Amino acid sequence: VQLVESGGGLVQPGGSLNLSCVASGNIERIYFMAWYRQASGSQRDFVALFLGSSTANYADSVKGRFTISRDHERNAAYLQMNNLTPADTSVYYCYADILAGDGSRDRFWGQGIQVTVSS
Repeated sequence: VQLVESGGGLVQPGGSLNLSCVASGNIERIYFMAWYRQASGSQRDFVALFLGSSTANYADSVKGRFTISRDHERNAAYLQMNNLTPADTSVYYCYADILAGDGSRDRFWGQGIQVTVSS
């Protein structure tokens, strides 16, 4: 199983980005998909989680600005980020709880993608 993020880059303050994460491999079921972020010199922090078919949770720092969504057919998760500020500058990581086709269940991290908010 592999998670691959895309959609990062450089954006000006107040701008928007949409991150994508696609899970591939022998996947039977995905229990949740989430986003974390880690700024330089800081710990990795929770951003948003999509659980099951419809439950979304967010860190207080992104509520009202970020939206997590899922495409269950594509084994994908998205993070729409609006009204970005320099404080949102981080490496963003996709994280998922996956049941593989061989019956094993594990949690996986993507490789991370840089988001930089700067004028």
